[in-house]
Amino acid sequence: MNNEFKNITIDQLPGVVATMKQAHIEAGPASLELRLDRLQRAERLLKENHQALAEAICADYGNRSRYQSLAADVGMSIKSLQHAQENVAQWMQTQENSEPMPGMQARIEFQPLGVVGIIVPWNFPLNLAFSPLAGVFAAGNRAIFKPSELTPKTSALLAQLVSQYFDSLELTTVLGEADVGAAFSAQKFDHLIFTGSTAVGRHVMRAASENLVPVTLELGGKSPVLVAPDANLRTAVERTLTVKTFNAGQICMSPDYVLLPEGAQDEFVRHAREFMQQAFPTLQGNADYTSLVCDAHFERQIALLEDAKSKGATVVSLAPEGEVAYDAATRKMATVLVLNATDDMRVMQEEVFGPVLPLKSYQQEQEAVAYINAHPRPLAAYYFGDNAENQRRMADMTTSGGLVINDIMTHSSVESLPFGGVGPSGMGAYHGIHGFLRFSHAKAVVEQSPSGESSLRLRAPYGEKLEQLEQILSH
Repeated sequence: MNNEFKNITIDQLPGVVATMKQAHIEAGPASLELRLDRLQRAERLLKENHQALAEAICADYGNRSRYQSLAADVGMSIKSLQHAQENVAQWMQTQENSEPMPGMQARIEFQPLGVVGIIVPWNFPLNLAFSPLAGVFAAGNRAIFKPSELTPKTSALLAQLVSQYFDSLELTTVLGEADVGAAFSAQKFDHLIFTGSTAVGRHVMRAASENLVPVTLELGGKSPVLVAPDANLRTAVERTLTVKTFNAGQICMSPDYVLLPEGAQDEFVRHAREFMQQAFPTLQGNADYTSLVCDAHFERQIALLEDAKSKGATVVSLAPEGEVAYDAATRKMATVLVLNATDDMRVMQEEVFGPVLPLKSYQQEQEAVAYINAHPRPLAAYYFGDNAENQRRMADMTTSGGLVINDIMTHSSVESLPFGGVGPSGMGAYHGIHGFLRFSHAKAVVEQSPSGESSLRLRAPYGEKLEQLEQILSH
């Protein structure tokens, strides 16, 4: 196994990418057997090292729920890889078209792009590496990971394991700080995948555009929860907080704010307290509750709260009775509700990406829909309510990467559905066949008929052909 790429520096990056691209060309299209082998090795990497990987993520966070790491990072990644294994033979099939002209044959062949760069964020350092990799490998490509510098232990372990399970010309890892990430996004990849903030996504897209590298961007944004007047409020609260407390809200699709019927805030708070008491009777010493990833992210959540309070918001911590609302030593912060949130508050202007949840009231449901439409299109939108007509209106009248009715984030676990954003929340989608298609080139292939009839109309002289064409166009 070739593992020549180790401790790759910024200066070495162009050579590494070029070497992998040349190896891809010389080897020719990856066979079904090779694609399955790569997918299986990725699955084995995760299964055989799941404990060490979960421990590394926990160490990077200070505390990361072991269940959350195994379920979301390891389990969901394996699900993506297995789905690709089960379906790649069918996805690879050439699509035959009907004869455009007698004797002519036309078809679509799916060709690997080549070498794909994958910039992996810190919030799900395995899932957001291996889930897109499932589509990359299924399509017959090679890849390079650039994991986050905010999870250094996980990133280092990932690099070590990748070198054990893969030839470096198939899959390799580049480690480094933000300067390495910036250089990575400027390489001559055949495709580049970035998951992260909208602000950084702009820089990534700008850098990739210098080499006309196509990009898939998953950027998040402010994902709204619209609770209709006819919704079961307890159910809406429980399902919203189930995801808001998962990874302490550090999820691109986490509920970012809630739109409630006027007068429903007090009941929302009551149900929220009951939910938290049941789910997290203790929090600071609870291994099930995840810390914020670093001091800067912890301090930003505090700053969001202080800004909201200074502008008139009522802040309600859902910390267990007798416990502090947050602790800088553990970087654990209980979910915090911001009541009567207004648009001049930072918490309504920026993606929260943490345990802070603003509540905003509306009088008419159409007003809430208009509010969503007046803001950048989110990665996900959530609607609670049982009226079929209103559900349809939410689907038709709002645009988001995905829509979930009467639940939160469920769409991301369905491998047959596309996962991606729209507008400011991203571009391009993957998961399942959508990933295969995203990381393939759909090549048009035509075999001309023996007579070549379709091309004769282009051959001079044109006199008789011109008369026939004019007759056709005049009718």
